[in-house]
Formats: sequence, structure tokens, C-alpha cells
Amino acid sequence: MIHEFDGKKYEKASTHQREWGAKLIAELGLRGTESVLDLGCGDGGLTTQIAELVPQGKVVGIDASQGMIDAARPKKRRNLSFRRADINDLDFVERFDIVFSNATLHWVKDHKRLLQNVYRALRAGGRLRFNFAGTGNCSNFFNVIREAIAQEQFSSAFATFEWPWYMPPVDEYSTLAESSGLHNVRVWNENADRYFPDEESMIRWIDQPSLVPFLTHVANRNKEAFRDFVIRRMIEETKQEDSRCFETFRRINVSASK
Repeated sequence: MIHEFDGKKYEKASTHQREWGAKLIAELGLRGTESVLDLGCGDGGLTTQIAELVPQGKVVGIDASQGMIDAARPKKRRNLSFRRADINDLDFVERFDIVFSNATLHWVKDHKRLLQNVYRALRAGGRLRFNFAGTGNCSNFFNVIREAIAQEQFSSAFATFEWPWYMPPVDEYSTLAESSGLHNVRVWNENADRYFPDEESMIRWIDQPSLVPFLTHVANRNKEAFRDFVIRRMIEETKQEDSRCFETFRRINVSASK
């Protein structure tokens, strides 16, 4: 299922995603001539950073959300383009030296298909570098959201609801990646637990992107009540004595080559 996000709001709420992404980009060791694909480019901020590092290369950012692409497209330049596309439908053939993705691929449920498509998109000797959510991620939010959808006033809206994320343990993903045909596969955990500086910054993150796949199931008359319930319970569960709010962010890192 494709989820629609507000790219402008995401720009303001994605501080930790940008921090993780900047770290990944620094690890790429770009020479300046590479062709790079950014899977789930969001508002295009990180994609732009990559393009600045490959002035003689080319960068393509894709995202399934029109709202994200609308926020990204003003950043287009000579060696940087954006297109709306579902990651599940990748159809590139031996086109990229690097396939990059930061804080996105937990939204993709079929990673066997994903890895096959990425393998096909890479040139011989090309590399992939991913960071996405793994087991233990957002434990407070997930407990609260499960509590919310079990409430009598909301439960009927989720009768056919499918959990929107794939957040595997490292050993499961290692097995999957190693069976994909890729070489030099490395998969490892990263604890990126975070203190939001205040309630407002946590609420921005809840609104974009975390609540999006749930609010689409709730009737318009109940959306505000559902959101208010989640925010109230999240503040109760995560707020510390110094007014910061704590959440678990557990990441899976993947690197491999073709």
C-alpha cells in the first residue's frame, strides 16, 4: 500500500532521519563521477547532498508519495532528478554505481523482491548501502498505537488493517541478503535511541510520518480524537523529568556489492 505524506511537514519533522543519512553519505566515499539511486528520497534533502558530491555523476531520487516528490522537485539541478515511483516496481537495468536508502525501506514489505530489483539496477561492481528500522524500533509508539486501535470507538476501522512496516531482526535479514546474489554482504544493528527535545518536536514526528498509515483508516469524524489519544498517551509514556521525550530507534544497516 502506498502512503501519502506531506513533504513540507516532513522536512520540519525529520531531524533524526537527516542525521542518519548524513552519516551514511559520508561513508560512501564518493569520487564525484558515480551514478546514484536514492530509494525513498522523501523531500530530497539527502539526495541533494549526494548530488553535490558527484558533480560529474548523476543522481535519481524516487518516492511513491506525491507530497514528498512535490517537496523534492524544486531541488532539481543538472545532475539531479526526481520521479514518483513505487520502490516495489523498480525497473532499472545495470544503471547505477550505488543504490542508497535511508530510513525508508521498513515501509517495503517484500525485501526478497526489493533485493532482486536492486541487484538488477546495479552495474557490475556497484554497491548498495541501506539504513532502515529493525526489531525494537519505536517500541513506545507501537505500544500506544496498538492500544489506540483496540479502543472501542476506533477498533472497527481497523478490522482489515495490515501492519505497514517490515522491521526484521539482523539474522533474518542477513540470511535474506546473502541469498540475493549480492557479494560482500554486511548486516548489522545500530542503537539510535533518541530524546526529542520537547513535546512539540515529538508530536511533529508523530504526525509525519508515523500516524499517516493509521489515520487513513479512521473516519474523518474520528481522526482528531484518534490523534489526540495517541499524542496524549505518547506524552504520558515518553516524557522525562527534564521535559524531553524518549523513543527507541533501532536500525539495520546493510552494505553489499554486485
